[in-house]
Amino acid sequence: MAQTEKGALKVNYSNVFLCFSFNNGQTCQHRVKDHTLVYVYSGELLIESEENRQSIFSGECVFLPRNHKVSITRLSLADEQFKALFLVFDRKFLRRFYQENEKRLPLDGEREKAPDYVKLPDVMAIRSLFYSLVPFLESSVVPTEELMELKQQEGLIALLDIDRGLCATLFDFIEPWKIDILDFLNDNYMYELSISEIALFTGRSLAAFKRDFRKISSLPPQKWVMQKRLEVARQQIEEGQRASDIYLKLGFKSLSHFSTAFKKQYGCSPQQLSL
Repeated sequence: MAQTEKGALKVNYSNVFLCFSFNNGQTCQHRVKDHTLVYVYSGELLIESEENRQSIFSGECVFLPRNHKVSITRLSLADEQFKALFLVFDRKFLRRFYQENEKRLPLDGEREKAPDYVKLPDVMAIRSLFYSLVPFLESSVVPTEELMELKQQEGLIALLDIDRGLCATLFDFIEPWKIDILDFLNDNYMYELSISEIALFTGRSLAAFKRDFRKISSLPPQKWVMQKRLEVARQQIEEGQRASDIYLKLGFKSLSHFSTAFKKQYGCSPQQLSL
């Protein structure tokens, strides 16, 4: 599936293998939704967090843990477009991998705070993985979902071979409360529920829910729900749906409330995005 966004071409195969191609440098504040490997095929990727700054050049790879906010600048070098391959490890894939490989994963020990990003060393496993994906950059051939899942597995194994300490970051859902809260909110974000009701439905006291939720997100629960609604709204509008048809389904009380929140989040109205 191909999409365009402000000078960029975005190709998404099975929500796993993503390719971006930019003609000009572009900076965006980005909260990484899922654990992601990024391989720069050409150009430069500049990553900045509150504490660090790192350039990733052609042939280099970086790991972006989920739920971290970083500033990403995509830069062309000379006459060379910026192109990169993104390999995403979503929660469903990670759960399947964990269930199949639990006994081999080193999950013991103290859990450390995940870094904002990790620049990976130049190893054959990473190079061979992305070299095998490069042909899809300039081809109309669509890879199968089965192939993409194999590439996910290959990327995850390569990442763990580089740093086994990343197990706790990648498989943090092994704590049951994390699965419960995120699954519940992803299924019910469109409903008007109080924090006390969410705590009750997920089997916690209000204090326990607030404590556990802080381990999931730096956002308060209400803001997490609002951000989720707006993310889904943007996706549906980009797919051609009208704001007037979706705002009630996503939990907004009025079209004006939805439009105001959307513009505050994305800097443009839903109508402007759909043009």
